[in-house]
Amino acid sequence: MSNNTRPVVWITLVNWNGWRDTVECLASLEKLVKDNFDARVVVVDNGSTDDSVERMLEQYPSLELLRSDLDLGAAGGFNIAIRKAMEENVDYVWLLNNDAIATPMALAELVKAVELDERIGVAASVSYYKDAPQKVQAWGGGWISFWTGRAGHYHDSVAGQKLQYLTGASALLRCAALKSVGLLDEKRFFMYWEDSDLSFRMRNSGWRLHVSPESHVFHGEYAEEGKKTSPLVDLWYCESGVRFFRRHAPFPAYTIGVFLLNQLRRKILFRNSPGFRAVLKGAWLGLTREEHAHV
Repeated sequence: MSNNTRPVVWITLVNWNGWRDTVECLASLEKLVKDNFDARVVVVDNGSTDDSVERMLEQYPSLELLRSDLDLGAAGGFNIAIRKAMEENVDYVWLLNNDAIATPMALAELVKAVELDERIGVAASVSYYKDAPQKVQAWGGGWISFWTGRAGHYHDSVAGQKLQYLTGASALLRCAALKSVGLLDEKRFFMYWEDSDLSFRMRNSGWRLHVSPESHVFHGEYAEEGKKTSPLVDLWYCESGVRFFRRHAPFPAYTIGVFLLNQLRRKILFRNSPGFRAVLKGAWLGLTREEHAHV
């Protein structure tokens, strides 16, 4: 393949007060095999309040950095780079969590898949836990039940038609697909469920979701059942979940009801009073407002 026909990929990370993770991720990107694409690394600093910008530039003086004065959340942060990439007619944008570590073939395998099948709108990697590298965190994506109000990752290979969403930890987006369905919905989803929403919109518009089994990243920590999350995480998760079901569930009131009952039951089971209150607040925000509000 000649140079002028090689697809162009923007590798995009979003940093918010997490320069150590971002620098570690950038180091892994230096080892990427780039035989079948041309790449450009772009980091969005999402309104960091620490010395992230200085620290990142100290390690990578020529780093291409896009800066936001405000924390726009995951969707808003990634959209800064996506918009700029689309203005420059880039073929693909690789969304990679800044706390992920990419293996050398991670992106090459994704590019190979989308170049072979023009119906693929999003291709995702298999994610493994950083601290348990033999354990699958997500086989690229997962399932959502509108009858039980539950969602979960697949942990083994599944048929493509069973994939209802792909995780945003490592996802290669086709810019042509984004032009037809729109970007990540930063108005409704500050944090969580934005990747599920985009996946559903892709599928509803006829685009395929794909997992490349030989594309691997290491991401996150293995958490035991019942480990407490911060109340803010609980609030964002439930607020975004309610908005997701309002948009996509056939019977939103029913699905939202069972979803919230599941969340509240878990907080009661593990005696998590702050989390219980956060779920209620997130539900209220998700039900009464069309757009997220910074809290």
